[in-house]
Amino acid sequence: MVTAHISAAPGDFAPDVLMPGDPRRARRIADTILQDARLVTDVRGVEGYTGTYRGVPLSVLASGMGMPSVTIYATELFRFYGVRRIVRVGTAGGIPASVGLRDVVVATAAHTDSAMGSRRIDGVHLSHAASFDLAAAAARAAEAGAGGGAGPRTHIGPVFTTDHFYLERPALFERLEAHGTLAVEMEAAGLYATAAAEGGRALAVLTVSDHVRHAEALTPAERETDFDRAVTLAATALFPETIS
Repeated sequence: MVTAHISAAPGDFAPDVLMPGDPRRARRIADTILQDARLVTDVRGVEGYTGTYRGVPLSVLASGMGMPSVTIYATELFRFYGVRRIVRVGTAGGIPASVGLRDVVVATAAHTDSAMGSRRIDGVHLSHAASFDLAAAAARAAEAGAGGGAGPRTHIGPVFTTDHFYLERPALFERLEAHGTLAVEMEAAGLYATAAAEGGRALAVLTVSDHVRHAEALTPAERETDFDRAVTLAATALFPETIS
């Protein structure tokens, strides 16, 4: 089965997939945590790899940016390639002061200002929620020190998924913070809605790369390397039996 956006053959993807936004991050994940990784697709430069993680089959595929892009790739993986679980490993902007640069956010839910979800069931505003088993496994992995002990913290709670990257809305972020929202990003709600529609399971584990309250951000080079803790946490959430 070759889809419009994925050129992999049947069986090329493992049932479990890590999904960064950036194709370069997909390549880095394949190089750093997968054993015997092989390239299975590279349509439009969006690279996907399959190998093993501590002896268990695992794939990685980039999603691109935004809900439309992640929805396309997640739909094709769930519907045509037998994928059952996808964990997004991306970046996000911290909202409250308690969420610092390089911290990790496990997104249990994703509020959104996108109209995409309202098109799925007329008259219904869907709840965009992570799969409970994956979120719980990520929380346990964080408590067990997966991905490193001291240093950046792990926060567990809702995020905000938006279509707008550059639109400045300080009043909105104040209201979101008052409602317990930890970070802002662009894909989680689309991934969660797709998993629900396709009978799959999903989670987003996000590295805080910048902050909406003050001018603080990782450099592009740091974004490439400082998400390793989130990747390890995501992989351990998929395979909790690998915790040593």
